[in-house]
Amino acid sequence: MTFTILSTKKEKILSLLARHPDGLDSERIRNTLKDPPHLRTIQRWLAELVAKERIVAVGKGKKTNYRLVEPIDIHAESPTLKIPGAEKTHETYIPLSEGGRETFSYVRRPRSGRIPVGYERTFLHAYIPNTTGYLSKITCNHLHRIGDTGQFERPAGTHGRAILNRLLIDLSWASCRLEGNTYSRIDTQNLVEFGRYAEGKDAQEAQMILNHKAAIELLVDEAESIGFDTHTFLSLHGLLSENLMPDPNAGGRLRTRPVQISGSVFVPLAIPQVIEECFHQILQKASEIEDPFEQAFFILVQIPYLQPFEDLNKRVSRLGANIPLIRQNLSPLTFIDVPERAYIDAMLGVYEMNRVELLRDLFVWAYERSAREYVIVRKSLAEPDPLRLRYRMQLHELVADIVRNMCMDVLQAIDAYAGDHIDEQNRSAFVEMVQDEIKRLHPGIIARYRLRPSEFLAWQEARQRVLSGS
Repeated sequence: MTFTILSTKKEKILSLLARHPDGLDSERIRNTLKDPPHLRTIQRWLAELVAKERIVAVGKGKKTNYRLVEPIDIHAESPTLKIPGAEKTHETYIPLSEGGRETFSYVRRPRSGRIPVGYERTFLHAYIPNTTGYLSKITCNHLHRIGDTGQFERPAGTHGRAILNRLLIDLSWASCRLEGNTYSRIDTQNLVEFGRYAEGKDAQEAQMILNHKAAIELLVDEAESIGFDTHTFLSLHGLLSENLMPDPNAGGRLRTRPVQISGSVFVPLAIPQVIEECFHQILQKASEIEDPFEQAFFILVQIPYLQPFEDLNKRVSRLGANIPLIRQNLSPLTFIDVPERAYIDAMLGVYEMNRVELLRDLFVWAYERSAREYVIVRKSLAEPDPLRLRYRMQLHELVADIVRNMCMDVLQAIDAYAGDHIDEQNRSAFVEMVQDEIKRLHPGIIARYRLRPSEFLAWQEARQRVLSGS
């Protein structure tokens, strides 16, 4: 950043603020200076320093507090945004807007130095779809340009199905890592693709990843029917929460008890009726938004802020943000390389200040990285099998029925189904395709068919007994 030469008085202000890292208001700055000018002159100088990004102003009116701008470099020591192990390049730098810097400066104060706040309904009510807008048109155009996969006119979810295997790994791993999950990307790949659990890891970590896998498959498989509606979001929470909630009855349901957010002075809503009302308002407003990136960002902001579920609200918002992207065949938002601390800071800005700038800066940066990754993924993709694509739903339905119904004569079941549901010229190829799929079945892909591990295990054991003649 380039700075112009400052006057001696302004330099004195900067030196003064350097001795007061928590900042000073204009009155105290004037009283501390020798031979101070009129207060209006001090305020004009402060406004010029803010414009030059030498200092930040937090608050409004007489309570405005001024502090030095600290370099926001993800490799410097705290207070910073940091990606562990990353080299210092332009690709690992998260550029912050002025509003993002102000938010960052506030949320990095000690908890005791931040003002306790509750849920502000006006933050949601003031948002008018297609009028308010958290993202500028320039930003939306930029995201559309880098997220374009050339498949906008194809049926919903076409791109998601083409990249499904990679998406399951990337989004599951990155989203879980933001929750403190210690599975590596390779560990995640082994679990997702082959059902191999990493040694020495907590069982909850594997469960978290498998739950993400099932939820992502729902988004892709049901791309034409999912949306910003109650059923979709309750289903997302139900899948993400399986075997992870202290109260199993809380999965897939709006909360009816108070919750707290660790490390924050924000106190979420506690009245069930109001929570439900605001939840429906969020989904209604989201469904009215025309731009898919604005929809995605709106959900990232409002769902965690409301905390409609007892837990996993941020996970629901991250997957929910991908709904419009998957539906419109845009590159997904996988949160690859997003630093956990940076994400927490951005959410604290929403919780405690109702400010979205820091989260918006992170959102744009994260999508740019995701889009870059998936340009390479698209180039490496083989053309999908047209027969499998055409009969994908029938394939899923038949495999699930064979397993759930404990069918032992697989070939007979496939032949019977093909005779009733598949065009005559494609029947033999379909039968062969399903036979191959049955042979390849393993715990890592059964969620693709909405099968539970217990169903698959029971079918496997029954087949083994038949084969052994017992």
